[in-house]
Amino acid sequence: MTLHDRTTKEQSAALTFEFDLPHAPAKVWRAISEPELLGQWLLPVFGFSLAPGANFTFKTQPYPPWDGTVNCRILESDAQRTLSYAWVVGGMGLDTVVTFTLTPSESGTHLSLVQSGFTPEQKQNFGGARYGWKMMGAKLIDVLASIP
Repeated sequence: MTLHDRTTKEQSAALTFEFDLPHAPAKVWRAISEPELLGQWLLPVFGFSLAPGANFTFKTQPYPPWDGTVNCRILESDAQRTLSYAWVVGGMGLDTVVTFTLTPSESGTHLSLVQSGFTPEQKQNFGGARYGWKMMGAKLIDVLASIP
C-alpha cells in the first residue's frame, strides 16, 4: 500500500497520484465517499451528498492566507468507480477538480487521484496541494487499514 506521485516535472496544471491497495473497491469507495471516514483522512466535511450537483464544504483550521474552507460540488458519482468534485478555494483564486478513479485489481483496488485545473500563476498552490495530498494519502492508507 503505497502512494505513488505520478506528477511529472513538466506538469503544472494537474497533480496525479496512484495507490495500489489491498482492499476491495467497496471498501475504498467508503473511505472516499462517507463523511465520517473522509473527515478521518482528508478534512472535516459538512453537507456531503453524492448527488450530482450537490454542494458541500471541507473546513479546517485557517492558515493565512487560506481561511480553511474548500467549497465543493459533486460533478460525477459512479459508485465504486468514479467520484469527481469541484474544489474551490475562493480567497486564493483556486478553482480545480478532484477526481478519484477506482479500478479493481488482482490485489484489490487501483486508485487514481487527480487534481486538475491549476493555472501557471498558481505554482505555490500546486506545491501546497502536492504536499497535502501526499500527507493525506498516507492517512487514507491508515484509515483503510482500520475499516473492518
